[in-house]
Amino acid sequence: MARVTGGITTSHVPAIGAAMDLGNTNDDYWVPLFRGYEFSREWIKENLPDVIVVVYNDHASAFSLEMIPTLAIGCADQFGIADEGWGARPVPVVEGCPDLAWHIAQSTIQDEFDITMINQMEVDHGLTVPLSLMFGQPKAWPCRVIPVAVNVVVYPPPSGRRCFLFGQAIRRAIESFDEDLNVQVWGTGGMSHQLQGPRAGLINAEFDAEFMDQLVTDPETLAMKPHVEYVREAGSEAVGLVMWLIMRGAMGKKVTERHRFYHVPASNTAVGHLVLENE
Repeated sequence: MARVTGGITTSHVPAIGAAMDLGNTNDDYWVPLFRGYEFSREWIKENLPDVIVVVYNDHASAFSLEMIPTLAIGCADQFGIADEGWGARPVPVVEGCPDLAWHIAQSTIQDEFDITMINQMEVDHGLTVPLSLMFGQPKAWPCRVIPVAVNVVVYPPPSGRRCFLFGQAIRRAIESFDEDLNVQVWGTGGMSHQLQGPRAGLINAEFDAEFMDQLVTDPETLAMKPHVEYVREAGSEAVGLVMWLIMRGAMGKKVTERHRFYHVPASNTAVGHLVLENE
């Protein structure tokens, strides 16, 4: 049967992708950030999954104000790279895993989650930057990918508790799939940041550290954190951290933290990163 073997969280700051695409990773500004992913790149070589479920948010590339699914899953064979205004990133097309994606859709819908099934979709930096951070710049991504898009851009986003429970439903779906697959679930976005207004550039390192601690050791309590606390303490875009709770819900009750990295700033954002394994 399929199984969830690992979970990764990482920020998906678009400037990180631009630094890689433009060959600026050795600049003094970027060296400390990319050094924080050296362990993870070696770890994933030794723990390469068959499929990655990447939980991310679309940035008005696949969806617009005309259609805003709260939870959506990509069920296509392939996903093209979105042009976000300066040309598509020079990264490989994302190869999907439709059989497992449709199974997850069926299972989670029967589990009372109303997820939208997407058969044609381009993916943006929210998904491609995490892949680049973990795999570098290959000619083809080494794993199949199932995109799971979560609305954290237009109010109201799903609650942390809803996301945690959705992660548990994804795990049940994967474990009921009758093919021997090694699956990882990644939660992307975050950490503390605000992109506009008088609080633009807000970083709350204490909030971020506590969030990562609790995500590992007490996700059930963390899942009860209200939206207003994310916004008040860590900025308007920090609510994207609920996507990390989907990853954590998909993991087992107890996990081993293999790696943690935190860096400020990348652009005007705090970058957080965890590598977790099921015990």
